[in-house]
Parts: sequence; C-alpha cells; structure tokens
Amino acid sequence: MKRNIWILAVVLVLVGFAVYQNVSFGDRQASVSKEAAPKPNYMAPGFKLTALDGSVYEVGGAREKPLLMNFWASWCGPCELEAPDLAHLYNKYKDQIDFYAVNMTASDRMDNIKSFVKHFEFTFPVLLDSDGKVGELYRISGIPMTYLVDKNGVIRDGFSILHPDELEKRIKKMIDS
Repeated sequence: MKRNIWILAVVLVLVGFAVYQNVSFGDRQASVSKEAAPKPNYMAPGFKLTALDGSVYEVGGAREKPLLMNFWASWCGPCELEAPDLAHLYNKYKDQIDFYAVNMTASDRMDNIKSFVKHFEFTFPVLLDSDGKVGELYRISGIPMTYLVDKNGVIRDGFSILHPDELEKRIKKMIDS
C-alpha cells in the first residue's frame, strides 16, 4: 500500500512539472511574439510591394508625408464597411498624407480585389502582398488593420476598424504632428 502511494506521488509530481513547463513555455512564446509585433513609437518594418497598377512602393525610413497603411481583403466584411470611409478621407487629405491599401493577396483572388477597388473607388495605391510575407512581418492576425506612420518612419498608431469620425480625428492628429 505504501509503495502505491509513493508511485502515485511521484507520478503526480512529474505530471505537475510537465504542466508547469508547458504553461511557462507558452507564456514565453506569447511575449516574444508580442514584442516582435510592430507597435507605436517603433520604426515601421520595411518592405517593398508591387501595386495593382504595377508600380513598386516602399515602406521604411523617412518619407515626405505621413502614411496610413491599411491591411485588408475583398472577402472581409469589416473591410467593406471601412472602405467608403478610407476612400472619402483619402480624397480629403491626399495632399497631406499617403494611403496604402495592403491587400492580403495570398488569401484573396485577383478578380475580387479589382472588383472591390473599383466598387469602392480606391484611387490610392493598392499594394499586393502575394506571398503573405508583409502580413507576417506586421503580425496581422485580423483585418482590417491600420497603422499610421509618421514622416520619420515611426509607427504612431495602430488599430482595427474605427468609427469614421474617430478615424478622421487620428488622421488629423498624424498630419498635425
């Protein structure tokens, strides 16, 4: 009987240790990922992408104007809700801030992308992340996702879909800074 109790105690200690190791490792993984993700007051990760019109655009480092960078896909319902606001605000502020719509092309279809752009009258550059590497670089886990980048290439804000008034307020703040 005493032997069974000892065996049970050893098994429980080993199981407890295994659970502790898994929980601790999981926490370390999460904090590494979180730290590596782009965040306000850090440089925007650099990349080059080809746009729908064939032009090549670059992000990273100093630029003439601030940048609104929106990650989206044609199949995304919230992206459809946000699209008219982006088109309107671009037309209103295009002389003061650049807009790049980064399509998650690896999970989208070209005919749907073109249809979406035409329907919502996007006149700003639509960049194609065909291999998904920029989405990975920016740790995009949900769309739409928008980053505001200042003239020095520093991320100043990052958010998902916002009410149009709040989106405009944040754009104005970026322009004025």
